Amino acid sequence: MEDSEDAIARDLALVSRLSAVPMILRVVSQVTDMGYSVVARVSEQHWVACAVKDDIGFNLPPGGRLKIETTLCREVRAERVAVVIDDVDRDPTYRDHHTPAMYGLKSYISVPIVLEDGEYFGNLCAIDSRPRHLSAPQTLDMFKLFAELIARQLDAERRHVATGTALADARAVGELREQFIAVLGHDLRNPLSSIGAIGHVLTRPGQPMDVPTLGQRLINSTRRMSAMIDDVLDFARGRLGGGLEIRLQPEVALEALLSQVVAELQIAHEGRVIVSNIEVPGAVVCDSARIQQLLSNLVKNALTHGAPDSPVTVQVTVVSAPDQGKRLVLSVHNEGDPIPPEQLRKVTEPYWRPAGAKPGQGLGLGLYICTQIAHAHGGSLAVSSTQVGGTTFRVEVPGAH
Repeated sequence: MEDSEDAIARDLALVSRLSAVPMILRVVSQVTDMGYSVVARVSEQHWVACAVKDDIGFNLPPGGRLKIETTLCREVRAERVAVVIDDVDRDPTYRDHHTPAMYGLKSYISVPIVLEDGEYFGNLCAIDSRPRHLSAPQTLDMFKLFAELIARQLDAERRHVATGTALADARAVGELREQFIAVLGHDLRNPLSSIGAIGHVLTRPGQPMDVPTLGQRLINSTRRMSAMIDDVLDFARGRLGGGLEIRLQPEVALEALLSQVVAELQIAHEGRVIVSNIEVPGAVVCDSARIQQLLSNLVKNALTHGAPDSPVTVQVTVVSAPDQGKRLVLSVHNEGDPIPPEQLRKVTEPYWRPAGAKPGQGLGLGLYICTQIAHAHGGSLAVSSTQVGGTTFRVEVPGAH
């Protein structure tokens, strides 16, 4: 059994969707007069309550945990046989056991829940602070039947989830295929058309030509195509693969590398003002090329959508938090029309463009890729946008020293 926090959360959600479980716990309580009944997920390391009926104030709700070594369920799991105790004080096996004494138990019953592939999921248990007659064959048979029913429902629900995931993956592949077709059929057509037009000019005999200008246009078109292709590949890795590829290593020259990004963008946008304050003392464990890409995308976005008569402000620094250590913080700010509140959550989605965006302003993948880069570094990206305060994208990643 996988025992990560994600796996535990998935199984908690799984049991919460089983329609029979609340009725099973209710019947168990009514038939046995036991005060606390539970479906528990039991592994070698964890005991987790998944569904509960508590009539005695045991105060262990769904999601609650016990140390596995303090429970009798560990013994049930090891032997895969039920444990039944009518009265702890009269039971030769368990009257001196530490578990009943620790939790004030007088009666106890626990039956294994085993899935069809043999995986041990957990236990159907009931406890009470008073003696109860649980050893009657019909009582144990009822618990075994209920445990089998829960196991079958778990199997069916897992198959349902797996099928739904497969369908969602298939839909994602289909959507991605359509998006690729759109990119190839529309966005890449413009720079290709420019290259074709220049080619026609170069093949005309006797035409006066400004070769350096034509050459620069060719370079610009190929750069645009290359950038689009890189964005689409990064998008594909983020959506269908295991995330973006990053190579984490200590980078002592990150301040200079990020300053170079800003300088290059300033040269490319002569009519705009970029104000930067970049201070990164010491090393940062990161993929420096990806961090450069992230900053470049954020600044390009601000230059494209910000007010043309206002500066774009770039700040990069290292901050310390008592519980998080040192973190690299990048922020890019621009003035201009704010992003509507209902669109703030959409700005980092693939192919998002603001209302009124002009053709040729990129594929709308830049901010999505920024988010993927931040997540790949174990960090986050946040955005705020108001009429008074302007728009600010802020990225935090761990790893600064």
